[in-house]
Amino acid sequence: MVGMSIYEVEARNFSEAHDNKIHSDEIARKYGFKGALVPGVAVFGHLSHPLVERFGETWLTRSLNQTRFFKPAYHGDRITVTLEENDDGGYLTQGHDQNGSLLAEIRSTLPEVLPDPEDTSVFDAPTRATDRVEMGWDTITEGEPFPEWHFQVVTDKNRIYAEQISDELPVYRHVAHPHWLLSVANQTLTREYLMPAWIHAGSEIRFRELVRVGDSLAVNAVPLEKWEKKGHQFLRLYVTYTRLEVLTTEIFHTAIFRIAE
Repeated sequence: MVGMSIYEVEARNFSEAHDNKIHSDEIARKYGFKGALVPGVAVFGHLSHPLVERFGETWLTRSLNQTRFFKPAYHGDRITVTLEENDDGGYLTQGHDQNGSLLAEIRSTLPEVLPDPEDTSVFDAPTRATDRVEMGWDTITEGEPFPEWHFQVVTDKNRIYAEQISDELPVYRHVAHPHWLLSVANQTLTREYLMPAWIHAGSEIRFRELVRVGDSLAVNAVPLEKWEKKGHQFLRLYVTYTRLEVLTTEIFHTAIFRIAE
């Protein structure tokens, strides 16, 4: 049994100018929140810190991670992140705010062998039109892939993603920060749709190969399903990053794209 690790950090909302207006006070309050929401990808970045501190590049190279968000973080919140081993040999990372409320968790395993990736046939259908329309129930087609796009992990931008969440681990001088890698899944949605206000609900992230600074990655994505629950409309998106046709990362990304009013 491995002892508990504790990490504390102050949450910051650095996305007030973002297209997603849930990160602005005015729109967030319209939906009943007390203020602008800190991005879920940033909260995930905070929770990743003790995992990378303990396991280093191993966690970023070969791990399975179920991330769930329970309550929003607000600018200035003091987040306490704990990491402990489960009885089954996996690891539970949780983030609580200064009031003791559970904000988010990551359930991680570091298996010797990862499960097989999704069949690449999910990307075989014709891609959606490139016009950027507002995301709505009728503009999302399950099984219709998005056009492939590319990005490069460059030093300056990687440093920005680390600084946004006050992460000073030296490994990020040469390795892509997981905050950036999960943010790309968000960008994959906003490249295709106008999304006035939406909420990141959770992600399953499979790290299969280490992503280093300097790597160029191809991004492919396809909506797997959409559904309604309690007035909210949800989307589950499957996203892959490949480097020279080698699969580095799989993400099953869940978002509330239409918030109940």
